[in-house]
Amino acid sequence: MTRHGPLPSWAFRECILRQPDKPAPLRSSFMNTQEAKIVLETALICAQEPLKVSALRRLFDDALSGDTIRGLIEELREAWRFRGVELVSLAGGWRFQSTAAMRPYLERITPEKPPRYSRAVMETLAIIAYRQPVTRGDIEEIRGVTVNSLIIRQLEERGWIETIGHREVPGRPALLATTRRFLEDLGLTSLDALPPLDPLGEAADALVEGMALAAGAPADVLPDPLAEGGAAEQGGALADPIDRHAALDVPPDTTHAVAQDADGPTAADAAPGGDTERIDH
Repeated sequence: MTRHGPLPSWAFRECILRQPDKPAPLRSSFMNTQEAKIVLETALICAQEPLKVSALRRLFDDALSGDTIRGLIEELREAWRFRGVELVSLAGGWRFQSTAAMRPYLERITPEKPPRYSRAVMETLAIIAYRQPVTRGDIEEIRGVTVNSLIIRQLEERGWIETIGHREVPGRPALLATTRRFLEDLGLTSLDALPPLDPLGEAADALVEGMALAAGAPADVLPDPLAEGGAAEQGGALADPIDRHAALDVPPDTTHAVAQDADGPTAADAAPGGDTERIDH
């Protein structure tokens, strides 16, 4: 169970199972404001994922406009303002979640800890978040070390990054970008809300802290050593800090040196003038 976030799946089932056998249907065409807010509130509390305004409109057979729904949501936000649960807007829509002030109390009954990630993982995630779309070769050039394929796989399995296309150069390396799940777990509505990128290590720390706050766990419990290819990072040592401009100003079509690891070559992936093919979702 996530300590600082939406209701778990068992709570969703309870919301459904505890309904009366034959509930009296609410006809949206005759529904008053208070009844509409009750419907919205129930849907948002029971939903397992954030809900967009378009989805909330379907609760009323689209009889209520988007502006009306947004107005009702604002009234709900105000009604819950001084409680232990708040209604927040995320990249995927609206959801109820526990407030940060409740985190110490919830930790007493939810002893499980969130996954732990190494500095190498978080620095890789920071590069993808701030420089996307990037290839693995781009990441290696910015970090100055070989990127272990397990790091990319770990971020993909966590649902934070995905392949959105391929760079049209020899080898057609995958272009990586962050997902909506990444923004939701970080508690953000868009990439524009990311903390300012200064040195790369500080950006990684900011992501660690943000993920920890969203998960309801202290930030210092997240980093965990993970061996990564390249002597510069054996034993958890970090590469030299990367300046903000150095991290952002690497041209997307810069030629990369060929890097070898257990998966074979990763870079011939940024030849000059290489075209990009994107995958439409």
